[in-house]
Amino acid sequence: MSAGNTKQAPDGGWGWAIVVASFMGQLLAYGSPQSVGVLYPEWLNTFQDGKGTTAWVGSLVSGVGLIASPICSACVVNFGARPVTIFSGVMVSGGLMLSAFAPNVQFLIFSYGIVVGLGCGLVYAATVTITCQYFDKRRGLALGIVTTGTSIGGFLYATAQNEFIALFGLDGCLLLIGCFALNIIACAGLMRPLHLPAYYLKQRAALVEKAEEKVLEKSPVVEDPIKKNQSANVLITGETKEPPPYEKSLLSYVALVRLIKKKQKEYLEYLKSTGELLKNRVFLAMCVSLFSYCLGAYTPLLFLEDLAQSEGLVDGISTIPLVSIMSIAAGVGKLLLGVTMDIRWMNSIFLYTFTLLGSGVALLIIPVTKNYTGLQVISAVLGFFSGNWSVVPYMTTKVVGMDRLTEAYGILMFFGGFSIMLGPPVAGWIYDWMHSYDLAFYISGSFVLLGGAGLFLSALSCWNKNQDETNTPDTEYTKDYDKVATVA
Repeated sequence: MSAGNTKQAPDGGWGWAIVVASFMGQLLAYGSPQSVGVLYPEWLNTFQDGKGTTAWVGSLVSGVGLIASPICSACVVNFGARPVTIFSGVMVSGGLMLSAFAPNVQFLIFSYGIVVGLGCGLVYAATVTITCQYFDKRRGLALGIVTTGTSIGGFLYATAQNEFIALFGLDGCLLLIGCFALNIIACAGLMRPLHLPAYYLKQRAALVEKAEEKVLEKSPVVEDPIKKNQSANVLITGETKEPPPYEKSLLSYVALVRLIKKKQKEYLEYLKSTGELLKNRVFLAMCVSLFSYCLGAYTPLLFLEDLAQSEGLVDGISTIPLVSIMSIAAGVGKLLLGVTMDIRWMNSIFLYTFTLLGSGVALLIIPVTKNYTGLQVISAVLGFFSGNWSVVPYMTTKVVGMDRLTEAYGILMFFGGFSIMLGPPVAGWIYDWMHSYDLAFYISGSFVLLGGAGLFLSALSCWNKNQDETNTPDTEYTKDYDKVATVA
């Protein structure tokens, strides 16, 4: 690593400006996707399509960013947080504005689900990366504040979108929040890079290499009389010998083959490393539990408002929608669970398992709840337990180690993103088939409970192996910030 890329994290100073900018960036980007449950009934009424098909919009906007997290992280590592944040602001804003002119649900799936989803994934990767660079000892607190922006954004946007729809209609609402999202570009202005991205380091290395070549060319050398006569002939005739066209094509072909073999070797090594990770019983149980959790836990985020309206528990969307309650409770959960992880004797795997079991029980209670107050309480419980996302990086580090955190976290996010994309559409299709949400929530709760139980049993069988968690030195978190930073 070059000298220009080894600055220590200041743990304060301009870092707090980075925290504010990152917080606002996540708030502006994730505000609408986190409160998509308010838009979902409006899309149903506008396009008159099936609930399963319409649910793809909300599931993709949450799942695409997770699945593409390795790509988003690679963009941040190579180009830096500021350019990526600017580009993501254009994507999120453009996708929201484009959704205002959507003629059908299929167009929304592209504009809102894919474009906005990828933009959110880029914002998340950029803000987490630069926050990890600026903070070391206070990294947990800084990340907790930054990631709370998604929850507060969901809380504010749920109420705001409800009011905008009443005043300006669905199209006007999407245009307005699209304009708000342009402020993500302003947030990028504060993201002063502490470490040069890989792309600029490569450019600098290339310039240095060229300069060294020029110096070597200008250095005096002993000339061969024969070569001197040949160079004199070239100056007289003005002709130079170039390799024949077939030699050029042969050289380019050889270079292409070498590049393909190099990439193939890298991919094979990555697949082999992934296979080794999945042989870890606890890590495999983490992947399965996250898949099961996301399969069921994102169903209420999209369908609770529609459930309350279809059951006649509320006339239209209330002043404080259920998704707002879930979002603010999720912010509290992220902070409290993140602070809990700083307790040395706390076992992250068992804490995460507890949140899964609690979420599963809450999902199973939803079908038997016949009043709006009960749904509000369940929304708060589900939101608080959804703050367990702040536990996942700690848990992953304890299971696979800091050296393999980036790779392992990318695998986990793939499982989670793929599951999020499947869960809401399946629940919507069950409603289209049964004309009731009861079975959908029973299935969702059962999957979450099974995932939590499986992870608990796997961790319990490896208790002695994971017992050194409480003896892990603090330096484990104070080194290799680049590896933590690439986690999206």
